[in-house]
Amino acid sequence: MSDLHVRAGTPADLDAVLAFWKIAAEGTSISDDTDGVARLVARDPESLLLAEQNGELVGTVIAGFDGWRCHLYRLAVHPGHRRQGIGGALLTAAEERFRALGGRRGDAMVLDRNEPAQHAWRAAGYGPEPQWSRWVKHLDG
Repeated sequence: MSDLHVRAGTPADLDAVLAFWKIAAEGTSISDDTDGVARLVARDPESLLLAEQNGELVGTVIAGFDGWRCHLYRLAVHPGHRRQGIGGALLTAAEERFRALGGRRGDAMVLDRNEPAQHAWRAAGYGPEPQWSRWVKHLDG
């Protein structure tokens, strides 16, 4: 995996990232569009981390820090490149970013039905906190 390179995504990467998520991410998000990802990169240019191998996009994670909490989203690895340490490398890069910003704890949203993802998160040292529930209100319009 010595040819793996993790870098921050740029506005020029948005179309490739959105196409990649259709292949590699589990499910879709209301923010999975050019405007949503562009807002993310404009607001926090270092938050979208991309893993490339031989010039090919093979993984992503969003490492968002709001000044208070460290949130991880969209950890996705191309199906043909899984179980090679790419997800772990992305999480290590995200955690280094968080520490440099003064973050103390990372959290992630992981689908209950996505058992392969749960395994990857546990292998990286994360675990569910059953006393918490995610509460959501869609802000349409």
